[in-house]
Amino acid sequence: MRLQPVHSFIPLLFGVASASVTVWGTGAQKALTAATTSGAAAANYTGAAAYNPTILNPPPIPSPGPGNFDIQLETAAPAGVSIPLAGSFFGFSVEFSVANQVLGKNSSLLQVPFLNLMANLIQRGGEVHVRVGGNTQDTASLVDYTIPNGADLTKDYSNTQNPTATPPLVYNRDILTMMNNIASLINIKWYLGIPFNETANFRLQIAEVGQQILGNKLIGLQVGNEPDLYSRHGHRDADYGPAGYTADFGLMVQALAADSAVTNPNMLIGPNLAGQWAPEEVWDTGFATTYSSSISALAVEHYPTDNCAATFGIGAAVDPQTVFPDFLNHTSGRDIVRPYVNSTAYAQTLQKPFIMFETNTASCGGFAGISDAFGAALWGADYGLQMAYSNFSGALFHVGGQSVFYNPFTPPPTNQSSFHQWTIGPIYYSALVVAETIGKSGKAQILDLDANGGNEFTPAYAVYENGQPVRIALFNYITDPSGASSYTATISIGSATPGQVKVKYLSAESVSQKGNYTWAGQTFGGNFGSDGRLTGDLDIKTVACSGGTCQVQVPAPSIALVFLTDDALTDSDGGPTQTFATTLHTKAHNTVQVDASVLATSNGHKAFANIGGSTSQGQSRSGAFSMAQTLPSITALIGIAAGSLLISRTMAR
Repeated sequence: MRLQPVHSFIPLLFGVASASVTVWGTGAQKALTAATTSGAAAANYTGAAAYNPTILNPPPIPSPGPGNFDIQLETAAPAGVSIPLAGSFFGFSVEFSVANQVLGKNSSLLQVPFLNLMANLIQRGGEVHVRVGGNTQDTASLVDYTIPNGADLTKDYSNTQNPTATPPLVYNRDILTMMNNIASLINIKWYLGIPFNETANFRLQIAEVGQQILGNKLIGLQVGNEPDLYSRHGHRDADYGPAGYTADFGLMVQALAADSAVTNPNMLIGPNLAGQWAPEEVWDTGFATTYSSSISALAVEHYPTDNCAATFGIGAAVDPQTVFPDFLNHTSGRDIVRPYVNSTAYAQTLQKPFIMFETNTASCGGFAGISDAFGAALWGADYGLQMAYSNFSGALFHVGGQSVFYNPFTPPPTNQSSFHQWTIGPIYYSALVVAETIGKSGKAQILDLDANGGNEFTPAYAVYENGQPVRIALFNYITDPSGASSYTATISIGSATPGQVKVKYLSAESVSQKGNYTWAGQTFGGNFGSDGRLTGDLDIKTVACSGGTCQVQVPAPSIALVFLTDDALTDSDGGPTQTFATTLHTKAHNTVQVDASVLATSNGHKAFANIGGSTSQGQSRSGAFSMAQTLPSITALIGIAAGSLLISRTMAR
């Protein structure tokens, strides 16, 4: 990647005559080395879940092994390919309560690593979709008073009367300004959620102010988060069912139509089921047809299992070592998606997108040794592509705080932010793979090849654009240091077989490995090892083809993404990524260097105020905000004819 100046045209946003923001940087990040942790050390670990050192044993090598196999692609898109898909398919769901940790403290202090992580995906897929919401959205309230310490939101810990102990939130409009400022720097689009806990008095301010501030960068408003769990959580009566939700949704439609401050009442998303109700039960109420003009997308949420017994003492205990193999095969993604295939077809008849609005490895934070290990990167990419093949239009993988295992990316705890960087989880690597597999043409159609006789450890997908095959994703779920379980896929496209293909590998030594995975030779390092930019030398393999076939080796474990044409490679990875660099200085300097007139209007001198992490099902434990990695944003430049800023990132030596 190459550092590029980023220009934000302030005149278009704020009416200023002429101004730009230039981000400079001279520092290079250094990946940290992951160390294998013994069982005893892991058992004695008492720190945050996000850095838990537990390493599980990989599953036994299957017998017989996968063996080599052929892939014969058709020169025209065959029956069964997916609908055309955008490169923004794989997005993220950020729990509302941790938005100030992940996105930034406020509109004047943006998280640089978050900008870099999103820019990586935008360069590959064109844009990124991010939802800010979750359990905490239904009880959130917009306030017009100043929240202490310059923060945009805070939690009311005096009111945690629900089974997941999730405290209600209060937030101000600046959090939406912060989101708008992010979207002014990078091509990101947002989803928000309207509180749904009081149907007699809907709090519509997030729709009113969100549309006012975000404009066309807001692409949807969720109505109800997992309403099929409302009864269980005490948020509705015991007999609340699909008909009740449809009726409540109708009340929301009426309320929005009557609110003159809502400029677009027809961007609603539902029913957002967790899985207690089948989607067909909601369709049978007439939900999607009755309110078709108000609905912009149909959506569900799903986790394949949960770790709630360990986290909250709810339900049966799950042994991570026992269930680890369940995530390491193609059957997993297929089984998760199967209950929704009828609904994706139904959505097409209504000309509506169908979105997986929140998902990850397991609810209640995921599992140590599974959610944070390389196997999850393979699983996430396979699951994502299986949703794409099954005609989902997008999928959002959830991001919590310090108290979860499954985060795609995690800021450091507050008290370590001056010398630690971000931790990039395996699911983020999945996002990179899926973005490059689909590309940014908007014409990609996915086909599950049912490769190798349907072997569940060696799935493969083909991507067609304009009816022609352009990319193939090959998986190997097996861990085998001997190399005996590596396989060779022999690819042919009849007379259209190219003279050579390019290959990128997602690699690690084991499905149990934590951190330091490589994507085409580059990595985000281990715990506390990244500012959101890939490091290392890019390594794209060239495989010569002969006799009408191309032989691609797939190590155990890995993903091999095969580019059948140079254009296919350019479309999904078209050169250097726009990045936001940070400069390394001694810890003692710990400052943000900006023009004095800019500094006078910023909040850069304030630290983050004890905002803890939380998840879709969980409660916060510790805060995470890296002031040393935040970007004074374009709001600080309002009224300045021209300006530039230099970001200093401090690091202990």
